[in-house]
Amino acid sequence: MERSLTLELVRVTEAAALASARWMGRGKQDSADGAATTAMRAVLDTIPMEGSVVIGEGEMDEAPMLYIGEELGTGKGPKVDVAVDPLEGTKIVAQGTWNALSVIAMADEGHLLHAPDMYMKKIAVGPEAVGKVDINASTIENLKAVAKAKNKDVEDLMAIVLDRPRHEDLIREIREAGARIRLIPDGDVAAAINTAFDETGVDILLGIGGAPEGVLAATALKCLGGEIQGKLVPKNDDEIARCQRMGIEDMDKVFYMDDFCSGDDAIFAATGVTDGELLKGVQFKGSKATTQSIVMRYKSGTVRFVDGQHRLKQKPNLVMK
Repeated sequence: MERSLTLELVRVTEAAALASARWMGRGKQDSADGAATTAMRAVLDTIPMEGSVVIGEGEMDEAPMLYIGEELGTGKGPKVDVAVDPLEGTKIVAQGTWNALSVIAMADEGHLLHAPDMYMKKIAVGPEAVGKVDINASTIENLKAVAKAKNKDVEDLMAIVLDRPRHEDLIREIREAGARIRLIPDGDVAAAINTAFDETGVDILLGIGGAPEGVLAATALKCLGGEIQGKLVPKNDDEIARCQRMGIEDMDKVFYMDDFCSGDDAIFAATGVTDGELLKGVQFKGSKATTQSIVMRYKSGTVRFVDGQHRLKQKPNLVMK
């Protein structure tokens, strides 16, 4: 991939964040998601690449969402796989709470996992604990391993978990081990990324979330030197059959980093829509707005934080060709 794509992707997530942030706190998650998607598609189609969506928001008949298999870009340039979530945390934006992001990941063609849209059990950690966790191990074993790797007591660890009824046993196990928990309503891509930054206070992500979000998180963690492992959790025979059609026969298969994102290059970008531990959300003042983004590339090992100032009257459609 060309290195110029790195900052091009920031333009993409900035546009989606600016469009969706107008709906923050208004209780209309579909409107926020639609605005983010429209803006993201418009900017993606100005980028010199031959992109194909491998992680999106549905099949072709569900447009206007960015659907799996959709072709993006100008049609000239590198052939790439694209994983998108124009608004990771639609409910977060609707309610005006924390850690909504606009996110995109990209790798050379054929190097991102085509994850089925179903649940996945995940465990994610930052660089210090890479190689120390095992999704098949017990909760307490993983917590002890992370504590040892980070030179902490288990009681000092912060585990982040989606606040769902399905996690009742997991939450009990974490508390019995003595670790602390941060329960989140949505947004496990942001949660996984936060494990790689000490200032967020997050040491480990545990629990079941979406498989597509696992691919996005894995691409970011690959760039950051972290790790995620996953196991698909099909909930019925139809989902099992879907896995089999994709060539996944073993429902206990563990997906490791190279399964999610292979190859020697990958790019990930995210822009805050609402405030979070790592990124500030969009702020509007009259015809101006500010954004904060993160963009990273695996091949160069570079991680950039980008503060953007936008004069909205000069790009009313959020697109500058």
